[in-house]
Amino acid sequence: MMTQSAVTKSQNIVSEQPKNKSSNVWNTFKGSFLGPIAALVLFLSIWQFIPMMLDIKPFILPKPTDVVNAAIADWALLWPAIQITITESLIGFLLSAFIGIAVSVVLASSRILEISIYPYAVILQTIPVIAVAPIVVIWFGSGFNSIVIISFLIGFFPIISNTLMGLNSVDKNMQELFTLYNASKWKTMWKLRIPAAMPYIMTGLKISSTLSIVGAITGEYIAGIGGGKGGLGYAITVAAVQLKTPYLFACGIAAAIFGICFYLIVNLFAHLMLRSWHESAMKNEK
Repeated sequence: MMTQSAVTKSQNIVSEQPKNKSSNVWNTFKGSFLGPIAALVLFLSIWQFIPMMLDIKPFILPKPTDVVNAAIADWALLWPAIQITITESLIGFLLSAFIGIAVSVVLASSRILEISIYPYAVILQTIPVIAVAPIVVIWFGSGFNSIVIISFLIGFFPIISNTLMGLNSVDKNMQELFTLYNASKWKTMWKLRIPAAMPYIMTGLKISSTLSIVGAITGEYIAGIGGGKGGLGYAITVAAVQLKTPYLFACGIAAAIFGICFYLIVNLFAHLMLRSWHESAMKNEK
């Protein structure tokens, strides 16, 4: 039979488990979220009171409350613009991902192709988008198609550069092992080089996810159209012309929130892809 002290000890252990669990949740919240939330509250408070104390007009520097009121008042215009920009950015990002990874695999399979073609991808990236965009508009017309292509062009290079780096960074010993077993070039690519390059591919996708939004909004500045078919870039342009500064801020903040959410989704996808076998994701999970 258990002694009284053993029973008391087991009861204490059971009662301490919920406390330990709640303390772990609090420690996680304090370490990861408390600091950013406090900084955001402090920033919004300073932003709210400075225009009030200095009597700054809303068309010069609107207060956060002015921005919220403008977003609510013009929600019928803001929400369709957000949806259009989301669609353009998502399509541009997906094109960048599929075409960028496919081109990287082809280039990595042949050293001659890589030497011959990759420099032109670098040159394409060095050309300012603002210089390429008018040409895209001339070829594909104003509106949705041109904006998607501009978004694709901006997000394409990070994927192809990171994927190529990963495909060319495979362990030499593993490559020799595949050669020893007479594995074909494409089997080596599929079974060894692509899995080994996966962390690099995910890094490229995370970079491209934010750049695709920048590309879409940049394209909307140049190729955006009105009539309810303009995205956030077009809305920002119109708000700036009309001196609707609070609404302009609302459009910019909406774009930033979308960019953060898009990045977090891609980051979650990368974590799910890598958590079971790659050290970086396994360490983060621990």
